[in-house]
Amino acid sequence: MNELSPRILLGTLAFWRTTLGMVAGGTATFAALYCVQPLMPLFTKEFDLTPAQSSLSLAVSTAALAVAMLVSSLISDIVGRRLTMAGSLALSSLFTLALVVVPGWHSLLVLRVLAGLALSGFPAISIAYLADEMDRRALGVAVGFTIAGNSLGGMSGRLVVSILLDFTHWRVAIGVIGILCLLCAVTLWWTLPRERHFRKISPSWTGAVEAYAGHLRDPALIMLFAEGFLLLGSLVTLFNYIGFRLLMPPFALSQTLVGFVFLIYSLGTVSSAIMGPIGNKIGRRTALWVSIVIMQIGLMATLANALFWVVLGMSLFTLGFFAAHSVASSWVGLRAEHSRAQASTLYMCAYYSGSSVAGVVGGYFWASAAWSGVVLLIGAMGVIALALAVILSRMPPPPWLRTS
Repeated sequence: MNELSPRILLGTLAFWRTTLGMVAGGTATFAALYCVQPLMPLFTKEFDLTPAQSSLSLAVSTAALAVAMLVSSLISDIVGRRLTMAGSLALSSLFTLALVVVPGWHSLLVLRVLAGLALSGFPAISIAYLADEMDRRALGVAVGFTIAGNSLGGMSGRLVVSILLDFTHWRVAIGVIGILCLLCAVTLWWTLPRERHFRKISPSWTGAVEAYAGHLRDPALIMLFAEGFLLLGSLVTLFNYIGFRLLMPPFALSQTLVGFVFLIYSLGTVSSAIMGPIGNKIGRRTALWVSIVIMQIGLMATLANALFWVVLGMSLFTLGFFAAHSVASSWVGLRAEHSRAQASTLYMCAYYSGSSVAGVVGGYFWASAAWSGVVLLIGAMGVIALALAVILSRMPPPPWLRTS
């Protein structure tokens, strides 16, 4: 750690190298995590499952990821953030490649758990790395680009698998994703600058528990963690079950056409990249609740039985989600005075827990009332998220910051 070393400034070569590495890492993480989502209707037939059961292919990974991040942040404090992120991505790529030869449903779930455990080394650590190394004005922009990489990975993982299903077996399609993720892991290792403001420390469970407890004493951080739970839970539930709806009348789309719906994720790439500068201008307090309102408007549009309105609604929902997540995650890094890795870990733990819980619960709402039931669940989560955002907008900043 060298306190005299300058932090990475917006627009410099180091900034763009860091951005490229983070985009590659986000792409690998979310391609590996979400590549099974378009396969859920297929899993229901091949393994004789209900929609809620098929959603476990994603839910077990996000649940494992959420729990393992509590340990991954400690590992990063010992060996360094850059090494932790690169090793995490490489290992998760190998578990994804192993799905090509896995024999049955339960074995598939085991590998998905292992992939989730391995992936835990990137999401929370990436934000902590940026918070340590970036100049404050560059942080929001860098986080926006990182989340843009996340959306790129989520889109490419879903889209590549959907398109390949028309030409080959789903196992081969998953294998292609595994190779893509491995290449991204190498890219991150070669482009990401070594840490200059990071100090390795000895492992301390007591210290970690104290750090986590300290963050949980801040009401604003607790609300930001809850926002993460609600935001990703809403998005994953939407995309988990929209495929089931679009495969049925009155739409009756093919698997490939349903896959192209995931191109909507490209809007998330744009939304995340521009939200950093916009957040600097209008303030994150305003940007957060406005983004959630956009999500709710988009959700209501998906109730229409015309494909145009469904796609438009999903587009608005996706734009709002990535904007809100970009604001909330960077806000955590700024709000925490100490132990930023642990603060980011708690946010991401809540974030992925929302995916696991709401993603599976949404299956029961689908079984009870089809798409209307799913919209009811997501809408209720959105109302809570909006209320929290309004409360956050009125809370004073912490004493160590002029703005939070």
